[in-house]
Amino acid sequence: MERLQKVMARAGVASRRKSEEWILRGKVRVNGETVTQLGTRVDPDRDRIEVEGRLIRPEQKRYFVFYKPKGVITSLSDPKGRPVVVDWFRDVGERIYPVGRLDYDTEGLLLLTNDGELAHGMAHPRQEVDKVYQVTVKGIPAKNSLRRLQTGVKLTDGWTAPAKVRILWTGKNQAQMELTIHEGRNRQVRRMCEAVGHPVVHLVRVQLAFLTLSGLQPGKYRELSQEEVRRLKELL
Repeated sequence: MERLQKVMARAGVASRRKSEEWILRGKVRVNGETVTQLGTRVDPDRDRIEVEGRLIRPEQKRYFVFYKPKGVITSLSDPKGRPVVVDWFRDVGERIYPVGRLDYDTEGLLLLTNDGELAHGMAHPRQEVDKVYQVTVKGIPAKNSLRRLQTGVKLTDGWTAPAKVRILWTGKNQAQMELTIHEGRNRQVRRMCEAVGHPVVHLVRVQLAFLTLSGLQPGKYRELSQEEVRRLKELL
């Protein structure tokens, strides 16, 4: 017997957190009875589980690395009709969704999957999964600015965790840094750089955990190997 929300997540219905929300809102039925308790345990091989009247069945787990282009929304849909990341995956039979976010103006590596349990684990702050960015900024950051990024920057939603920073190159009035963080706050890298006086000109996420953009161009993706999936699960 397993927790209902775990079974839902593993079946690719949604992340575990979203599955919990649906249970609490009375959208889930088990063997014909509406269930609203998060502690409910089910037998996935015997119990009939329905979400909003739709019978859930185990899906084949799929895992993709996608090079998100600039000007694309990290979402399943957009009310303004702008392109969203899943537009590139319409031919994939399973319903996949992005793990974490990259904002509209940021490009780079995004993981998409229908494995709700893995998605929840990758996005959870306690896992401290490294996210590596190449950040082009205005001006040449001085040692004090780099030290502030490395030790933590005070933002409107609190202090950031220490980051790893190194300068990749400097120009006349620009510089590019490699910035490694493990948090996932909204527009965090942009806000951190602005806080130390160096607004972002261009931002690319080049690595997530051990996954990189190697061999990919903007708008392209590849499916993870079994070995890569195994390594991701080991991280969690």
